[in-house]
This record gives sequence, C-alpha cells and structure tokens, in this order.
Amino acid sequence: MVRSRSLPVRPPTRPPLRVAAAALAGLALLAAGCSDGGSGGGSDGGPGSPDRTGATAGPSPDGSRSPGSSPAPAEGSAKVVDTVAKGLDSPWGLAPLPDGDLLVSSRDEGTISLVDAESGKVSELGSVPGVDPGGEGGLLGIAVSPDFAEDRQVYAYFTSASDNRIVRMLYEADEEEGNRLGAPSTVLRGIPKGMIHNGGRIAFGPDRMLYAGTGDSGDRSLAQDRESLGGKILRMTPDGEPPGSGNPDADSVVYSWGHRNVQGLAWDAEERLWAAEFGQNTWDELNLIRPGGNYGWPEVEGEAGEEGFTDPVAQWRPADASPSGIAVAEGSVWMAALRGERLWRVPLDGAERVAEPQAFLEGEYGRLRTVVSDGGDGLWLVTSETDSRGTPAEDDDRILKLEVS
Repeated sequence: MVRSRSLPVRPPTRPPLRVAAAALAGLALLAAGCSDGGSGGGSDGGPGSPDRTGATAGPSPDGSRSPGSSPAPAEGSAKVVDTVAKGLDSPWGLAPLPDGDLLVSSRDEGTISLVDAESGKVSELGSVPGVDPGGEGGLLGIAVSPDFAEDRQVYAYFTSASDNRIVRMLYEADEEEGNRLGAPSTVLRGIPKGMIHNGGRIAFGPDRMLYAGTGDSGDRSLAQDRESLGGKILRMTPDGEPPGSGNPDADSVVYSWGHRNVQGLAWDAEERLWAAEFGQNTWDELNLIRPGGNYGWPEVEGEAGEEGFTDPVAQWRPADASPSGIAVAEGSVWMAALRGERLWRVPLDGAERVAEPQAFLEGEYGRLRTVVSDGGDGLWLVTSETDSRGTPAEDDDRILKLEVS
C-alpha cells in the first residue's frame, strides 16, 4: 500500500480551454468516422446516452455465483488519497513490483521508468529498442513475471516498424550504474499494426499464462479471421508458446476473437477474465471472456442477441467511456475512460451485474488510461492528457492512488 501524504489531494482545475478542445475533438472524431482513440479520445460520438449514466445492461452470460461469494453493493465509493507521481510523458502501462514500487511505460518516448511509491521519485530505467511510436502505437502495456522475485523479467507490448510484438527484458539493479533493463528477447511477433487499433494490454492471469489484448489495426476483417492475431485476446506461456490446453486450438495462442480494440484485461475473485473494448460509433463494451468466444466485431457492436456472438455484460456510449484499462477490486470492475474522462464502477455478483454502473471523478483529472488493483481496497490510476489528444494541466500526467469500496 502507498502511504497517504498528510496534505489532502485537491482535484486539478481544468481550464475552460479543455471544454472547448474536447468539443472540437468530438466533432473531429465524428467526422473521421473510425478513430477509436485507443491512444486517443475513444470511439466516435454516436447518439446521446440512453440514460443518465450513459450505460445500459447487457444480458448476463452463463455462469453462477461461486459458493460463499458476496455480491458487490449497488453503491460504492472512490476517493483519491495520494498523487504518487506527476509530470509523466504519455504514460500507458503500469506494473506494480513486489516491493510496492511501480513500473510505468511511456508510449511516445519508448521508455520504462521506476516510480518510488513512497517518495514519488521517477527514475528512467531505459529505452525499449525497436519502438516505433506514431498514431495509437508505441510502447504500450507492461507486465512483470509471476516469478519476478526470482527471474526479474519485465514484459512489454510495443509497436515496431513492421508489427506489434511482445518482448521481455531482465530488470537489473546495480548500485553503481543504477537500475536498468537488459536487451529485449522476443516473446511473440506478428500482431498486426496500424495507425489505430493496436490493442496493447498485457497481463499474467491466475493460471500464470500471459494474456494480450490486440486490435484489428484498422482492418475489420482481421477480427473474424482465426488465423490472424489481430482483433483477439491471446493466451500464451511466458515464452510465447501455445499453452497446450485451455485454448480453443491447442496449436494457437488465440483465446477469443471478434474484438475491435481490447485495452483492458482483469480477473475477478473467481478467476474469470473481463475485458474492456472500444466500440465504433455506438457502443463500448465490458465483456466476460470465455475461451472460443466470438464477441461480434465487425458483424455486431454492443448487445445484439444474435446466435453465435457473445453479448457484453455492460455497454456505454463512446462519449461516456472509450475504455482503456480495467481492474477488479471490492467486488467490482473499475474501468478507466479516455474520452469519457471518468472512472466507471461495475458492481458484480459472480458473473452477473447487480446494479447500474457508477461514474466517479468525472472531468476532474481528464482522460484516464490505466487502472491497476493494489491487491486490497485500493487502485492506482494513470491519467492520459499528454498523448496529443488531451489538454494537459500543470502536473499532468499523473499516477493517482485511490481507496474504493
């Protein structure tokens, strides 16, 4: 846990320019017709929200509540208790270390830095060779090995000149030379790249397998192409190989398909995988992921009720969400919204929603990119105002510490 400082954290004051800029950006996105703002403002505008929260219920997937588990309360809370770090440049991925410190990636700079969670000191560990930033690409998600204390391996997902790929690097600590990263070793290559829809989230699951959310790279057909790594959720060994069991095809790392641009992955207490996905003009989605599931893109967007496709558990108008990272804490999924500039809470009872999603921090800290659980009742939250689509305030970008219930 990060210790709260004695002074209260005051929400930053957003200049009037940010409202005008957001409105102009929304019009530009609507005119463009397809930029989902994976690094930017989220999906296109679309019609107005169907209710006051901008969220609607999807049908509950099959699955019952585990014995002894309790549903999350309908009403929760989220309070910022600390600004852990500030002045970050295009932060994207965040990975907690066993000692409580944090690793953070810079999308545009292609660097990974160490954040001292007590002092807030930010120390650059080094650049990741081969990163080719541009559009929604660059150095994206990062993760640490489940055996980090022994093997010191850091994983990174990035856009190269030819593809999106996953590498791993040895994180070394040297008293004389300081902290640094070793040369990268390729774990998986060949994920389609584009100026948009590069996905980028990676995480280790409870099964110790490595998962990755990918995008369709702007080519819709890839999402339904079982031979392509684009528009998928991938599941692989830490070495990048098919796990041998648990995937629909034993010889493939493809776990689910029909995705437009997945940037949020998290597991609940029952070890079920949840994923957030950018829609296009109509619906952003929170999905419960099952191996071999087809989540519809580009045939359907949002709840369709069509045979052969899995409907989302919750959906939002893009102006209210455009989701990136997600985390699970206190019985709820917490979802960071870029264009929506808020943190969504989706209370769960097993595999089902128990209440309408709640919004927190609306407009207080701008665009929100990544949210990570601290393993208890807290979250780390990363803002995304310096990615060329925001309106940075003086201290942007930041890592915030939240207490939630």
